This record gives sequence, structure tokens and C-alpha cells, in this order.
Amino acid sequence: MNSLDNRFPSIADLRARAAWRIPHFAWEYLDSGTGLDMASERNMSALQGVQMWPGVLHGDVQPRLETEIFGRVFSAPFGMAPVGLTGLMWPGGEKALARAAAAANIPMGLSTVANANPETVGRHVNGNGWFQLYPTKDEDVREDIMARAWGNGFRTLLVTVDVPVGSRRERQRKAGIRVPPAKDLLTVWRAAKCPAWSAALLREGMPRFWTLEPYAGSSAAQTVAEFAGSQFDGVPSWELLARIRDAWKGAVVVKGVMRPQEAERAIALGVDGIGVSNHGGRQFDATPAAITALPAIKAVVGDRAKIVFDSGLRSGLDIARALALGADFCLLGRAFIYGLGALGAPGAAHVIHILRQDLITNMIQMGAESIADLPSALVSPHPV
Repeated sequence: MNSLDNRFPSIADLRARAAWRIPHFAWEYLDSGTGLDMASERNMSALQGVQMWPGVLHGDVQPRLETEIFGRVFSAPFGMAPVGLTGLMWPGGEKALARAAAAANIPMGLSTVANANPETVGRHVNGNGWFQLYPTKDEDVREDIMARAWGNGFRTLLVTVDVPVGSRRERQRKAGIRVPPAKDLLTVWRAAKCPAWSAALLREGMPRFWTLEPYAGSSAAQTVAEFAGSQFDGVPSWELLARIRDAWKGAVVVKGVMRPQEAERAIALGVDGIGVSNHGGRQFDATPAAITALPAIKAVVGDRAKIVFDSGLRSGLDIARALALGADFCLLGRAFIYGLGALGAPGAAHVIHILRQDLITNMIQMGAESIADLPSALVSPHPV
């Protein structure tokens, strides 16, 4: 790890290497937002505006990172956000992330539209799996997907509600993203320029929507994609969320909340967690930065539910900022895929290492021995 620390000491370093190590179409899916990409940039810049006081003369500070949430104790207050098409960005990426999460004792989120199914990932994640559900119109399909997730050890359900329709994602359209990748000369040439990615593809096989294939009536990519579009668009509603809450035996987090009144209504339905997120800036380019929504939602939620934060996090210091402003736990998506793109499977463990060490170092700078100490270090109660 020391060698990697010297070469890639930050998530930004991993991002720079991933940019030329994975094909253009995979990179555009990973790195893009929507519209002018202002929302994704706003997420990061707003986080940088959250200032915290350093502390001195605290002696030998030994920060404690262990965090209990949804009945399980994790070794750090962060985990892996669910990311669709992980296997396109790094073939076999879901299994690599699951193994790293299990080894580090942090949660790993698996998306409905990942390129691995809960049966496969459940074997590797050692009970640390959280399943992200895109609700489907077909109740039988929805309930079967949830049953498969539960049966393979996923105990926390992340219900994504901020995708009422697929966003334009113009960069992705121009890049010609498909699953599996197209076989035209341009795509083949782009893949050939990235031998490590191509070797992983040969080893792992073409990415497919394995979770959805049983319901599409065919494994043909176009058929599965059309099925997904017909099932997801226009689905999320309060009534549906209530039915999902009643059907799921474990913890339910409603992911994609940006308004306090929506958090209040979700709690009234009995959810266990509020996922403060703007989908990493990938859905609505006019959205405020997710971190700016966090304090008001915390004020409404209090201790009645856990707050899980994502969108824009790129460092351990960013995690500290979110925890100080009211989050109970943080999820990172792009950061872990940058690690895979830069280093392959070992990149997942290196990202965990970077985040842990950066969080610990900055907590020591603030004199914070526990996560509960972080709010007192805020320069102001709200982000700039």
C-alpha cells in the first residue's frame, strides 16, 4: 500500500489514471453528469466551502471510526454507493468491490442495473450488501427482485426515488454507450487502446443486466434495455414507497431526498433512513448541491431516522464535513470506480485506504476522537 500511496495518494490521482485506462465510452458514463455538468461540479465546490476549525494541544488523539447503523457495526462511517453499469466501467467490478467491502467491513451497494446480480455478489460481500432498488411497474417483478436480494443476504434496501425519468446525459449519448458495448470499428478501436480493460473483459465476459434478464423474456441487450425503460419511467410515488416499506423485512432508506418536507413524509411512512442525494448531479442540472440540503433535513429528521449522504464526496475530509453537518453515514460511488479504472480490482481496497487515512488524519487535526466530536469543529452551521 505504501507504493500505491506514493503514486496515487488521492482520489484525484486515481481519476486521472482511470481517464486514460478505460475506454472513452466507459469513462463518459462514469464521469459525466447531465446538461452542462454544473450540478456535479456544484456538489464538489459546495463541499470545499465547508470550513472546519483545527484544534491544538489535544495530546495523542486516536479517532474511532466504528459506526453502527441499521443493526450492524461497520469499521468506518462510509461505504460504496450503488453504481449502475459497474461492469461496463471495469469488467467484474461488482465482485471486486464486494470482496473489498467484506475485507474492510464496510457496506457495498448493488444497483438493480449493475452488471452482476444479487446471487453473484451475495457470495462475496459477506453480509455487507445493501441493495438499491429501482422500483418497477410490475409488482410481481418488483417483489421477486426484492426476494432475491433478501435471499442472498442483502438486509438494507436503498429505494432510489430521484429518477422519475432518465435524464438527457448528453455526454453519454455522444459516447454511444451500450450494454454490451457496440461492435463497430470506433468502439473496438477505443477498447483496443485500453489493454487492461480489454483483458478484464475477456476474463469476465460481456457486461449484461443480469438482475433484469429473467423478466425481459430474452437476454438480448436491446430487449432488456427496452424492458427496463418500460418498467422504470414514471414509477416512484409515495404510495409505492409505502408498499415497499411494508414488504421489506429489513431497513429501508429512501434515496434521493433533497427537501425537508419530503424527509418528514418519508419518516411518516416508517422508513429507517433518509438518503440525502441528488444522484451525483446526474439527473437534474439545476439542483442545489446535496450538502446544502443536509442541515435542514437533519433539523427535521433529528434522531427519528438515520441520514445517509452521498453526492460529491471525494475525500476523507469531505466525509468529515458531511458527518459534521448531520449525516450518520456516507456513500461514495465515483471514487470507487475511479479506483477500479486506475488499478483494477486492487483499486477498491486502495480507495478505502485513502478515505480511512484521510478521515483519521483530519480528525486528529481537529482534535476529534469520535464522529460525535465533528459538529463542534464547524466554522458555521451551514455550508458556504
